Amino acid sequence: MKEIAKTYNPQENEKSIYSLWEKSGFFNPDNLKAKKPFVILMPPPNANDPLHIGHAVFVTLQDLMIRYNRMNNKKALWLPGADHAGFETQVVYEKKLEKEGRSRFKMQREDFYKEVFKYTQENRKTVKSQLKKLGASCDWSRDVFTLDDKVIKTTYQIFKKMFDDGLVYRGERLVNYCTKHRTAFSDLEIEKEEKKDPLYYIKYGPIRLATVRPETKFGDTAIAVHPRDKRYKKYINKEIEIETLSGKTKIRVIGDKFVDPDFGTGAVKVTPAHDQNDFEIWLRHKEEIPGPIQVIGEDGRLTEKAGPYQGLLVEEARERVVVDMKKAGLIEKVDENYTHNVSVCYKCKKTIEPMLKEQWFVKAAPLAQPAIEAVKKKKIEIIPKNYEKIYFHWLKNIKDWNISRQNWWGISIPAWQCKRCNRWLVTRGESPKKCSFCNSKEMHKDSDVFDTWFSSGQWTFASLGYPDSKDFKEFYPSSVMETGYDIFFFWVIRMVMLGIYATDKIPFEKVYLHGLVRAKDGQKMSKSKGNVIDPITVVDNYGSDALRMSLVIGNMPGRDLVISEEKIKGYRNFINKVWNIFRFIEGNTADFKDSSSIKLSVSDKKIIDDFDKIAKKVDVNIKKFKFSHAAEKLYHYVWHNFADKVIENSKDLLQDKKTRRSRQKTLLYVFTGILKLLHPFAPFVTEKIYQSISLTKKKEVLMIENWPKTR
Repeated sequence: MKEIAKTYNPQENEKSIYSLWEKSGFFNPDNLKAKKPFVILMPPPNANDPLHIGHAVFVTLQDLMIRYNRMNNKKALWLPGADHAGFETQVVYEKKLEKEGRSRFKMQREDFYKEVFKYTQENRKTVKSQLKKLGASCDWSRDVFTLDDKVIKTTYQIFKKMFDDGLVYRGERLVNYCTKHRTAFSDLEIEKEEKKDPLYYIKYGPIRLATVRPETKFGDTAIAVHPRDKRYKKYINKEIEIETLSGKTKIRVIGDKFVDPDFGTGAVKVTPAHDQNDFEIWLRHKEEIPGPIQVIGEDGRLTEKAGPYQGLLVEEARERVVVDMKKAGLIEKVDENYTHNVSVCYKCKKTIEPMLKEQWFVKAAPLAQPAIEAVKKKKIEIIPKNYEKIYFHWLKNIKDWNISRQNWWGISIPAWQCKRCNRWLVTRGESPKKCSFCNSKEMHKDSDVFDTWFSSGQWTFASLGYPDSKDFKEFYPSSVMETGYDIFFFWVIRMVMLGIYATDKIPFEKVYLHGLVRAKDGQKMSKSKGNVIDPITVVDNYGSDALRMSLVIGNMPGRDLVISEEKIKGYRNFINKVWNIFRFIEGNTADFKDSSSIKLSVSDKKIIDDFDKIAKKVDVNIKKFKFSHAAEKLYHYVWHNFADKVIENSKDLLQDKKTRRSRQKTLLYVFTGILKLLHPFAPFVTEKIYQSISLTKKKEVLMIENWPKTR
């Protein structure tokens, strides 16, 4: 008998084992002797950076489900991909340019795009190799990049369909704008930060009002008060004379129920171009007051509307305006300790400037209703269930979605404006030869790109070659959408909306949401805190199986998971325990020949019965998506029952001719079952043992073995 190493060495084995799996061809469901599909579409990692520990969570959970269903005779497809990640990737690459002393604003747009494309393709190779290291048994022949032709083609097709159906429109609206990155965002992409700013009490003729933004006063078009506020009743619907830095002028006072009489003085200035609430006030009073006046430009500097303050950055302008207003006696007092929430860019944390821009918007409400019905009627199940309440609340209060981005990296919007009649033409990507309204050939291409979440919201069908491919017809809808709860709104809900709209079917049957990974003290992982765990370094040190076990056990749906190196070391010890069990069994069963004449002892029958009960519990827990429970039961059975009791008890029985064959058969039955049950959780060590153990009946790889039958 070949000598077996005393400890399992993942570094020596994992690469060759993965190569064995790839060569077998069974990652591809077309090579499986199964009919009923089980499908998971991988949430495509951003193609701008290596994988982090959060990616290792989804790889572990999704691979677990795929391996389990593959062993249960399902045509298991796990489709991998990578995301071009629009704005995210542009920010990463611009930081790279900055270190090189370059700027995209000094580059040709086409050259920038080519550089970023090359960068993402190089990083895709890194990500692919890392996914393999983690044991991802996905079908690499179907690997998809979100800038592949089929994805772009589908995105254009759906955009055109939505435009024709009146669900997409171009409108001038107030949007969230980052003046550093020079792009608009949807409401979901901004963050709120609590800040302490001075609150200035300004004299507007006979009225005093409070504001934190005196620099936008050049865009004021009205003063608003609550219609039932007795203090201002005599001024409502009248113009009052006020003193400004530019001299005397008149401004109308309007009554609007939005105004809080208890805030400040109960009177607020209305600046429609620079505040969303003010913009909505203007929409309600368009017949009474002037329209928006843009006093801050896309570069973050004051425009010509600000007179002598033109060209100043916002913070600088605020200081200058306050100084000059104090000199003119226009500021009555200042509250230096005013605390409020401010919208900031989620990347650079710079204050978001509401900006009046023409953008493309999706009418979200008509798409929301079918999505609501899909969950209400239990066509889609959300795990954990408490997220259903969040799902319904968000969809019932949904607003139109701005899908225009001023990035240079992404899928360009296939829209052209006729210079003669100013109308917009939307195509499926082809350039129009002439305007269909006035026959003019002078067309201007929209320079914006799609919000990444608009194209990735079509991932469930675009990745499968919608609408005519064999894959789309066979594998849509998918079985499970597994992802982090942090992108539930950004991505999952939008996939439901767009999937139902495009295909008239739900995009997936179940949604499984995992939590964020936190350090052992419960803190969020960050490089600045020095508590980041790199999954690839962990794999190099302890093996993929140890990391995977540590990411499953204790991982409950919708809840954050605490991870530490100590925890991973603990499961490395478990992997070695499994290996040592194998050494013992192989050393004591190499001469075993199975026969129906072998009569099992009462104690052996009980051992088998106990194992079958455990197998049943593991199976039920996996079916119920209770992966942590399944892994824990298996862990405790293997270590504390099979190793500590059965193996120890077997040492004497294996030396006795009367009990040897019965115990050999029992050990092989149970241990073979353990390998199968453990394979989805710890695929490398189980496959290595399977390839090494002396069994008379074996398949090409453990990966396609039959899951233990449960009674």
